[in-house]
Amino acid sequence: MKQVGIVGWRGMVGSVLLQRMVEENDFDGISVHFYSTSSAGVAGPVIGGVGYTLKDANSINALSEMDIIITCQGGDYTKAIYPDLIDHGWKGYWIDAASALRMDEKACIILDPVNRSNIDRAIKEGIKLFVGGNCSITLSLMGLAGLIKADLIEWMSVMTYQSASGAGAKYIRELIAQSAYISQHLSSDELMSSGSVLPLVNKVSELINSADMPIQNFGVPLMGSIIPWIDSDLGDGNSREEWKGEAETNKILGLSPGTIPVNGLCIRVGVIRCHSAAITLKLKREVSEKEFASLVTHSHPWVNYVPNNKDESVSRLTPAYISGSLQVSVGRYKKMSLNNDPIYSVLTVGDQLLWGAAEPLRRMLNILLGKI
Repeated sequence: MKQVGIVGWRGMVGSVLLQRMVEENDFDGISVHFYSTSSAGVAGPVIGGVGYTLKDANSINALSEMDIIITCQGGDYTKAIYPDLIDHGWKGYWIDAASALRMDEKACIILDPVNRSNIDRAIKEGIKLFVGGNCSITLSLMGLAGLIKADLIEWMSVMTYQSASGAGAKYIRELIAQSAYISQHLSSDELMSSGSVLPLVNKVSELINSADMPIQNFGVPLMGSIIPWIDSDLGDGNSREEWKGEAETNKILGLSPGTIPVNGLCIRVGVIRCHSAAITLKLKREVSEKEFASLVTHSHPWVNYVPNNKDESVSRLTPAYISGSLQVSVGRYKKMSLNNDPIYSVLTVGDQLLWGAAEPLRRMLNILLGKI
């Protein structure tokens, strides 16, 4: 029975991971151990009626007892622990949600509905480092898997609309606190007035920009606004989040760097959960909506094609509809009027806490266990 250690199980991604593992009976047939960086020795989660005592996530000796380690603890933890664990002689499998080792030459980015052959090859070659991809990229690739498998994509321009939860739990709370702050300063009479709406709009604008607006984490208001930059500034007009688009897409697909050019803008929007991406695609040939729908729906079980009409788009192609679902929706497919080239638009929507984070980790565990 494989010894499996889980680190970072109380965080947002870790909590979703545990929920999914319970739902899919992933704890059957493994000996699981839960680790903490700050609470070793105290009671941990209860799984199937069995309580677990937390082990020390900073102990190389304790970690080295594991055959497989899954970590959702973050990049700083990975950077601090993983090299020491390897130097200690550990030969187990490391499955990581953080980006710290994603582009390491010895790492395989995991998204098995899209790149299972790459994962299988990595295992055969003795690779032991498996890392989840960037949440926006993985969701876009899940939606476009049919085109990818048919080798139809020449280049992509991706405009993301990324939710607050993509930044972390404290950012979700801040977005909700921003909304509450505005609501607390509005009366029912102001909201229900039949007079000019301009005074209400002006008051809300003042509240959004007031010194009391909670912005400790984002640094700027997100409620009633957008944040047109995610991650660090690379100094060339791109954010690190935007750089990841091309770098990770090609690595996930097992292609040489730059094989599929990917560029665009990454925007934080006032959505609680789920990332969306408006994608412009240059295809290698004309692809009708009927063919596109067929390619999409037959690529894997977790993609949902939404026909390009108003009623179905506004009801099924939204974060509100998709939140909490394993389905990645893809729609708004249409040819663009650009010199009659095979250039198309498409919109993808997916839950970044599931296929964008936790789900590839639990599936990688099951691949290593020979269950899928």
